[in-house]
Amino acid sequence: MQKHPGIKDIARIAGVSIATVSRVLNGNSYVSPELSERVLKAAGKLGYQPNRIARGLRKGKTNTIGFLIPDIENPFFSAIVKGAENFLRKYGYTILLCSSAGKAEREDELLNVLYSHKVDGLMTVPLESQNPYLERIEKLGVPVVVIDDIINQKNISSVASDNYSGMKKLMQYLLDTNHRSFAFLSGDPHTYSGKERLQAFRDVMVQEKEKVEYEILLGTYTFSSGIEMLRKLRKIPDAIVCGNDMIAFGVLTELQKLQYKIPNDVSVTGFDDVLFSKMTNPPLTTVRQDYYMMGRVAAQLLIEDLNYKKRNSILLKTELVIRGSSRG
Repeated sequence: MQKHPGIKDIARIAGVSIATVSRVLNGNSYVSPELSERVLKAAGKLGYQPNRIARGLRKGKTNTIGFLIPDIENPFFSAIVKGAENFLRKYGYTILLCSSAGKAEREDELLNVLYSHKVDGLMTVPLESQNPYLERIEKLGVPVVVIDDIINQKNISSVASDNYSGMKKLMQYLLDTNHRSFAFLSGDPHTYSGKERLQAFRDVMVQEKEKVEYEILLGTYTFSSGIEMLRKLRKIPDAIVCGNDMIAFGVLTELQKLQYKIPNDVSVTGFDDVLFSKMTNPPLTTVRQDYYMMGRVAAQLLIEDLNYKKRNSILLKTELVIRGSSRG
């Protein structure tokens, strides 16, 4: 009978100690990504299949991480999940992914579902900044990392992009290129990112109040909302500043249907720099946030919380990306 490979065989192939193999496969202490990768490659080469269920029951762990996002169709969120998943896989964790479809009542329902599956930790992109359900999570005692928000709760880690400075950089570029009338088409202003971007736009407008005119419309972070908000504008300004790229895609589509020339008649900008931003016609000027890295950093924060009860909040830099949808 053929012998099933064990951790001694993996240690020999990977050139590490048995203790290191055990730490990687059990995910109960920190091992460097390089060593983790060697161990996991060796395990894969040998066809090692751990009995996760038995191990989970024995140690009170399931090696699963709950991940709650607002919109599975938005590539911004799928890239965050990918960054987290690639990191967590090295530590033997599997993600259980749920989408609230932008409905606050679904967040609570899905939180109950994930908790019933005895997840070891939770990662979430809340619909609202300082969301009340975070207090529930904290009371449940499950390690949690909030993404796309900075949380002022000592028992919760968080990671977000510097939305405020990103929007200010974009607005300064538009002012420097002689745009003087603006429309800001925002998504939900109750989210951390929505609030920060809208505040930055308002602050710039107040600072330039003698020289500019503007209007603000509120909608959702969707393609269809971009179209709806555009139709409500009092007039087409020099620049339409969109709260994210999905809104901008809707705006571009509707403007072209109305036979406006972009950027000659009007500049259009987004925020996020999702994959399709460089594929539009013309390509979209936007603010890039590294959403893949956001997911990866969130996963690292969760591993640190699971193993060392160490918590932190991290703000990632953004970058202005100038393309053909804005005139220079």
